[in-house]
Amino acid sequence: MSGNGKTVIISQSDKFLAKSLVSKLEGFGLYSVFVPADINEIKKQVSDMELVVLFMNEELENMPETLVYIKDIVQDKDLGLILIGEDYLFESVKKVMSESNITEWFKRPLDIDALVKRICSYMENNTEENKKKTVLIVDDDITYMRTVSGWLKGKYHVGMASSGVQAISYLAKNKADLVLLDYEMPIANGPQVLSMLKGDVETDMIPVMFLTSKGDRESVMSVIDLKPADYLLKTIDKETLLNKLELFFKNSDLKKRM
Repeated sequence: MSGNGKTVIISQSDKFLAKSLVSKLEGFGLYSVFVPADINEIKKQVSDMELVVLFMNEELENMPETLVYIKDIVQDKDLGLILIGEDYLFESVKKVMSESNITEWFKRPLDIDALVKRICSYMENNTEENKKKTVLIVDDDITYMRTVSGWLKGKYHVGMASSGVQAISYLAKNKADLVLLDYEMPIANGPQVLSMLKGDVETDMIPVMFLTSKGDRESVMSVIDLKPADYLLKTIDKETLLNKLELFFKNSDLKKRM
């Protein structure tokens, strides 16, 4: 068994148990590393991070800045988070993290075999082929953006940005498999945003579909040279949009395997 990402095991005092977990995971062919609960050390492991396993204790409970940093990277990178600790620590964690950020909680005394099994299951279900795609919606019409987000949330991870600047900022920190981009926006319109994405080596390969009310020939032709993945009108209904995206990702995954 092998995963595409890395399991980062964070512990302040359970170093022996954490390192034992790393060894067990390596026996299953899973890439994992142990790091102390230090923000600078955790930052070094952010690349390819897929799952965080955090050993909770009273010492870490008194390090709120570390917990906030872990919460932020879990949210920003859409990572799994497994926590280990006594019941009373769970209440402490919930003051910093939403329960929706937590994949699972393992109580003490720890059943390490059950933990290893859960990590293996998580990594297997979050391979590149199985994991949910991430779609970033960029639109200054907040109501419409939230409507589309609601359509997609069951099937995709969804990010939202109400301006081109927000979209660029989001993509600087997060991976996206597709951008749904409005045409008419203040400051930087859709074509300008797409041009900026195409001009940056970090974002030039992200496919972009226009989802807009601008359906006239002049608007469509003006972005042809930028090679958007598609040009959809906002009159599209939920079922048709979901079918379009499903077909797009199927074809995209097929091309990657060829």
